[in-house]
Amino acid sequence: MGWEEILERIKRAVISLDIENIQRLCMEAIEAGVSAYDIIMEGFSKGLEVVGEKYEREEYYLAELVVASEVVKEGMKILEPHLKSERAERIGKVVIGTVRGDLHDIGKNIVAALLRAVGFEVIDLGVDVPPKKFVEAVEKHKPDIVAMSALLTTTMNEMENVIKALREAGLRNRVKVIIGGAPITKEFAEKIGADAAAEDAIDGINICKSWISGELIKHEK
Repeated sequence: MGWEEILERIKRAVISLDIENIQRLCMEAIEAGVSAYDIIMEGFSKGLEVVGEKYEREEYYLAELVVASEVVKEGMKILEPHLKSERAERIGKVVIGTVRGDLHDIGKNIVAALLRAVGFEVIDLGVDVPPKKFVEAVEKHKPDIVAMSALLTTTMNEMENVIKALREAGLRNRVKVIIGGAPITKEFAEKIGADAAAEDAIDGINICKSWISGELIKHEK
């Protein structure tokens, strides 16, 4: 069985919410020499894109989104040890979380896993994170980057509250701020004072890596 077929089976498992077989499929992929990074990007991410499309078409509902998230979490249990062995030396530190009022964590978890894979130390605050908790994490861990996620239009304004809280605490100029999620745009990022908006997980990783390497960021459509 070729790599493409193996990755396609993992993608289909995410789409079909096959939580019983996802770990076995991930193990088969690893044993066949597929990297954990490729499994995440070509299997999990592409599968989740289809799940998101089905949700938008109302073929799937919130319950299916939750199960899809659990499928990915189960698969990540197999992949995490391999990501650790694949990753490079630590290049920077990121505090990441889904903002207050939002319980979605699929996208955040994928970004966190990929950040770790490319060499970042990641402090994951979880979901429903209030501004105060972001501020406390920045004070404690002294990260290079703060990454925020929101999937709902009703919670995306919480990102601005976090930036205001960082500013009030005198911490805003010590970190780069990147935001992401379905409703997030470059224009919104500029409006609230974030440094960048990620179009997807890979875009977000590339932006963070560019900041660490000191390259000038020009993030345009």
